[in-house]
Amino acid sequence: MPVTSTEEKPIELTLEDFIKTHEPQLRTSGVPEHLWKSLFIKLAGQVYDAGSSFQILCEEIEDEDGDIVGQKWKVVVINDNGVQLSDHNNIFLIDHAWTFRVPEARGYLEKVPGLMDRMANLMDIEQEDKDTEVIIEEILKEMWRFNQTFSFGHYEFGAEESLPFWYIMDEFGSRVQHADKPTFKMEPFYFCQQQMAYTIMWPLCDCEKGDEVTRNYVENTSDPLVRQAKLLPWKPSDMTDVDCTQEEPDEAFFMSNRVNESLPIPSAKSPTLPEDRSIKVFMQYPNLAKHLTDPRFEIVDDQVEADILWLNKHFKDFKGLSEEKPNVFINQFPLEFIITVKDMLAVVSRRAATEQEKTQKMSPGPKWLPVTYNLVTELPKFVSYYQQREALGLDNHWICKPWNLARSMDMHITKDISTIARLADSGPKVVCKYIHNPVLFNRQDIGNVKFDFRYMVLLADVKPLKIYAYDVFWLRFANRPYSLDHFEEYEKHFTVMNYDENVVLKQVHYDEFIPMFNEQYPDHPWADIEQEVFQMIRELFTAATSLPPPRGIPPSPQSRSKYALDLMLSWETNEKGERYMQPQICEVNYSPDCDRACKYHPFYVNDVFSTLFLDDIQDKHVTLL
Repeated sequence: MPVTSTEEKPIELTLEDFIKTHEPQLRTSGVPEHLWKSLFIKLAGQVYDAGSSFQILCEEIEDEDGDIVGQKWKVVVINDNGVQLSDHNNIFLIDHAWTFRVPEARGYLEKVPGLMDRMANLMDIEQEDKDTEVIIEEILKEMWRFNQTFSFGHYEFGAEESLPFWYIMDEFGSRVQHADKPTFKMEPFYFCQQQMAYTIMWPLCDCEKGDEVTRNYVENTSDPLVRQAKLLPWKPSDMTDVDCTQEEPDEAFFMSNRVNESLPIPSAKSPTLPEDRSIKVFMQYPNLAKHLTDPRFEIVDDQVEADILWLNKHFKDFKGLSEEKPNVFINQFPLEFIITVKDMLAVVSRRAATEQEKTQKMSPGPKWLPVTYNLVTELPKFVSYYQQREALGLDNHWICKPWNLARSMDMHITKDISTIARLADSGPKVVCKYIHNPVLFNRQDIGNVKFDFRYMVLLADVKPLKIYAYDVFWLRFANRPYSLDHFEEYEKHFTVMNYDENVVLKQVHYDEFIPMFNEQYPDHPWADIEQEVFQMIRELFTAATSLPPPRGIPPSPQSRSKYALDLMLSWETNEKGERYMQPQICEVNYSPDCDRACKYHPFYVNDVFSTLFLDDIQDKHVTLL
């Protein structure tokens, strides 16, 4: 017979089925086993019985003169018998008042009836005599003191489904205050049967009537400085005494991504390609294969036959390749993730700073790298740096980026330190100084918009460094005029438009763009900017190959590779007060999307293969850097 709720409503799912489906989640959340049955009954019957054991209280806060200056909420135990740790019924469901993804928050507040009023009341935001826009702005700022987060997918694999949800608990859950030694634990819980998320709460100790219900807002955080930084939304504090200087991490930092990746044997040599027949290429990119028309190459379907392996998944066994297939090329280098993963890219790039640049406290890296902090390992340093900038009156807009996602997914722009501190809870992120004063491009149909541009880089060798830039570059444009506000408006602040069929994709080819740009900015010719970009690329790859593994990309005679560098231009001012355009690196992409390259430049694939594998650059669209 199936288990039934306390109200005797039939439940289709049995307790055994519930445990089988949810046991990993139950154990990860730390739910004691003696509470599992009661949790199942309450979830299945949607039993919200916290009101019988707890009460919300509001205390007025007075200043020294006895004037009321605020109020403080708390939740207390009202059950005459208290709440006992051993009681199998003492696990409670808390509803979620609002679940959303951050870019959608403003739209929900504007369109969902009653949501703005409920959130303003829950957050104690005064609404009288305020415009709706002002109230929404206050909610968007204050909500980070109430937000909780969860995701359903595999974040480490970069799946879109894993993008985090944020939620705000109902009035009961949101009134539970923080304590370093909490009396209760609260965790999000996804009930598969109903496809609904709840928060569940259970005691960590025996509580008597009148005891306060508290939880730890920053669980699993033992470092006192990290705790202080994470508690900023609730406990503002001055952290400017923390040293914000960034140092090169130890080898363990780089080894964290090197899972089962081996290096070539020391005696490995560059393969000798056949001259009496076509060079056989195994390629996992159908579109690239279709455009490899140079008669010196031949596409084959069997890896065993291939002289060149061009794969779309990360290759790791470079040792095995050098021992078992010493005459085969591959389109990847060992440890190339040190430039394609965002937190490591920042570390590697800082090596390129000049001695003079290293002494500049507010801009210590190379001029082409936006100041970047790792929110997992450098949160207190970042808070100190942020607060020092604030004290100096410097712009403090930042963009938070997941270290392993592309296409602008889960990126957030803000100047609010509380927001940044909370975003660190939704997966590993870096925070980069936002280019608040970008060079804009005038679209006659829209006005001045943000744009970025992509150069392909061909890495042919490491020692000595041999690297080419592909002369054809690609452009991406925002669809709305730029302004330093409404950061959730994707089409204003981001440029990646080619993954949504419902969004306009502005196409301007490089040879059309250059004269248009030169006309708009006659004092800053594109040829000069391109030379700056090429110098930047050279500096980046010099830094990436300057140290032995695992800190650097090692020599790999069988490796050839291609990367996409995304860049923007920022307006900067020199010592004479003159404005100039500074290229800024955004990210380096492994295995970049080349569909547009193939569509508009049919010679592209032939140029890449000729350059990388035949060292033939005559009449090819490449520049040796």
